[in-house]
Amino acid sequence: MTRPAVVAHRGNSSVAPQNTLAAIEAACRAGADAVEIDLQRTADGAAVVIHDDAVDDTTDGHGAVAELRLDQVRALDAGSRFGPAYAGQRIPLLSEVLEILARHPDTHLLLELKNVWSPAEVRDVTTAIDDAGLSGRVLVQSFWPDTVAAARDVAPHLERGLLLAYEPPEALDVCASLEVVACNPSAEMVRRDPGLVTRLHRAGLRVMVWTENEPAGWSRLCEVDDGAGVDAIITDRPDRLLGWFSR
Repeated sequence: MTRPAVVAHRGNSSVAPQNTLAAIEAACRAGADAVEIDLQRTADGAAVVIHDDAVDDTTDGHGAVAELRLDQVRALDAGSRFGPAYAGQRIPLLSEVLEILARHPDTHLLLELKNVWSPAEVRDVTTAIDDAGLSGRVLVQSFWPDTVAAARDVAPHLERGLLLAYEPPEALDVCASLEVVACNPSAEMVRRDPGLVTRLHRAGLRVMVWTENEPAGWSRLCEVDDGAGVDAIITDRPDRLLGWFSR
């Protein structure tokens, strides 16, 4: 049986500060099949790699990403809160992440666009992916159907995914209209309703589940859909999950 792909959530975020170049490099070196990162826009329209809407919890700064200029965001220390060894880590640009992936040809990218992006804003991102020669290794996803639709319209050649925090009755219809290849629920959703994975698989969709960090959960995700398992496990502990698979 083929094991699920191992996706490093915000990089190898158990050993390095999340969504930093150090965490992304660590995930690649650990052998993760893919790295998951989050992309937000600054006040002056730059795309930066950070999960939270505000910089307060992961940096030495304060304020909403959308209200800070790129130069203000890039001046922040995104590593010291994790540990003194990572002092000076910055909030990355997408281009810097793509440079790391270019050096690690076996690692794919799961790219989440946070909140609503217009087609023009998405085009800037997809153009950077294309220019880096990585279009075959990137899946663009979002919780927001309008953002996924923008990606479909401006870059139909890129794979797309819809993230789910709950399952609306029309979920499969939305996936079909967005022409996604993956529908990615939370681990808690699958725990409550293992049949969700079967329904998504029967619709021809890949299932990449977020965020599971414990062996009991990994085992459960490998057993759903009559043992077919999920297609990928997104985890903060990619090195440990890889070790668990090789036990």
